[in-house]
Amino acid sequence: MKLRDMTELAVRNLRESILRNSLTTLGVAVGVASLVAMLSLGVGLQQLASSRLTKSGLFDSVFVTPKLNMRGGPPSMASQQGETRLLDEDARQEISKLPNVIEVFPQVRFFSEVRFNDKPFATMVAGMPQSSKASGAFDGMQGNFFSGESAEEAILQVEFAKELSTDTASVVGKTLSIRYAERHQLEDGSGGFSIVPKEKELRIIGVVETEPAAGFGGYGNGRLLIPLGAALSLRATQVNDLRDAVRGGPSKATFASLTVRAKSPSNVDAIEAAVKKMGFGAFSLLDASKSLRIFFSVFDLLLGIFGSLALAVATLGIVNTLVMAILERRREIGVLKALGAADSDVKRLFFVEAGVMGLAGGVGGVLFGWLIGRALTLATNIYLKRQQLPSVEISSVPWWLILGAILFAVLVSLVAGLYPASRAAKLNPVEALRYE
Repeated sequence: MKLRDMTELAVRNLRESILRNSLTTLGVAVGVASLVAMLSLGVGLQQLASSRLTKSGLFDSVFVTPKLNMRGGPPSMASQQGETRLLDEDARQEISKLPNVIEVFPQVRFFSEVRFNDKPFATMVAGMPQSSKASGAFDGMQGNFFSGESAEEAILQVEFAKELSTDTASVVGKTLSIRYAERHQLEDGSGGFSIVPKEKELRIIGVVETEPAAGFGGYGNGRLLIPLGAALSLRATQVNDLRDAVRGGPSKATFASLTVRAKSPSNVDAIEAAVKKMGFGAFSLLDASKSLRIFFSVFDLLLGIFGSLALAVATLGIVNTLVMAILERRREIGVLKALGAADSDVKRLFFVEAGVMGLAGGVGGVLFGWLIGRALTLATNIYLKRQQLPSVEISSVPWWLILGAILFAVLVSLVAGLYPASRAAKLNPVEALRYE
């Protein structure tokens, strides 16, 4: 029997019991839809987490510290273990010349007394580079980002803004002053430095919900953010300055840590190794991404298993439909065999019918699953909007999921058609023609 004739015959048979076959196909579509919807949620959440973490710069960054910081011992101990390099401006420039390095910026944090409406507030000031705007931490903020690297502007973390005023939006555009301790190098050759009280006025240009300067190295969260260039120009005394003074460390200004941004996460290991060869301590959070991928792989597997349960139930419907078709079409099968149709032709006929139901159910199921994912995303964003949070994409249906779901539906349908096809092929044509 030719494939064209077999296909026409299979389609005609499906049309004859259109209600039963449509319900069976709908069952396959529901099973595929549940599978696609669940996997699309897993893929969407993985993409959301990966994009947020990638935008934050955690996975493409190397954190550099002086080895003295890592060991925590006095200078004499460091000298016994090898030469300890200073993490100063010279080291920053040297690291910035490494291959595949985009930028190198220091951590600048210092305690300050903030004066607002003639009232004092103690907080931590943090310098933020211009590149932090792309991290996603400032999305949905009230007001604007810094106009320049050295602008005399400030962005407040929302909890600190609430301390200044119950109406956080009202503080945008106003000015405040920060009182801090400026470091002055002594000129007597002793290597020491003096601390001079200073005051600086800043204009508040925004309020951010997140904590872009959540703190590294245990120095606390930055709740008042200023441009990194402005922070460096203040020459404010930082925690590492006091630590170095107590330990009898260097007289020149040093950094507590540096953040090295790589062009891509694939360059992080090479940059980390190069920094360590320079005599500094270095580490990255790239290993966290591997753990994240493992977690989402297991998560997607579990979602796929639960989603496949509905499709497994749908296969029973295919078996039932085709077995009923055998009982109803015994005389037809007998006529086909009497006219010379082989057992393999009868098997292929039922396989084609099962495959058509699987294909139609797979295509419809992918569409239903995509609609379910979009509905869940819409409902989530409506909730987030009511909470004054930015919208997110929690569902994603990539091309491989579309093709995989359709092929899986066809394969399961063919497997479900094995028993009915074998049973139909084994019918005795004489007994089939006597039926009814």
